Amino acid sequence: MPIIVRLDVMLAERKVRSKALAEFVGITEANLSLLKQGKIKGVRFDTLEKICEYLQCQPGDLLRYAPDPADDALPPD
Repeated sequence: MPIIVRLDVMLAERKVRSKALAEFVGITEANLSLLKQGKIKGVRFDTLEKICEYLQCQPGDLLRYAPDPADDALPPD
């Protein structure tokens, strides 16, 4: 997947527990875990906003784009 979720890195850097963040954001720890693992298809902007508010970061601190090397092997359109 070309989008890398770095939420676990930010939690570690800020020394924040997932449980505290989940409570602040208003989501379950299970859903936060799925987000940390990148196993979700999307995230609501209000959820992202609350995460950034609590961690005092920017959305770009949480998400990275890493192109899939296999995509380079595809012929151009």
